[in-house]
Amino acid sequence: MTELTYLNYRKEDLIERPLWWQLQGLSFTTSGYGGKIPTTHMLRHSGRLKRVYVMIWSNSGTVYILDHGRRLILRES
Repeated sequence: MTELTYLNYRKEDLIERPLWWQLQGLSFTTSGYGGKIPTTHMLRHSGRLKRVYVMIWSNSGTVYILDHGRRLILRES
C-alpha cells in the first residue's frame, strides 16, 4: 500500500505559470481525466519551483506536486 504524504500550502504561494498549450486553450487529455494532468500553477518547494498536477477521475480531483518521484498531496492551510 502506498503511503500518502501531505504538504500544507497557502493559496498565495501558488504562482501562475501556464504551459504553451494551456495558453492556446488546449486540454491535456480529450476526456479531461487522468492521473498526471499539469495545471497552470507552480509552487515553491525545497527552494525550487514545482509544477502542480491534478489527478482527476469521475468528478473528483486531487492536486499534488512531485518531489524526487514522491507525490506530495497539497492541502490548503
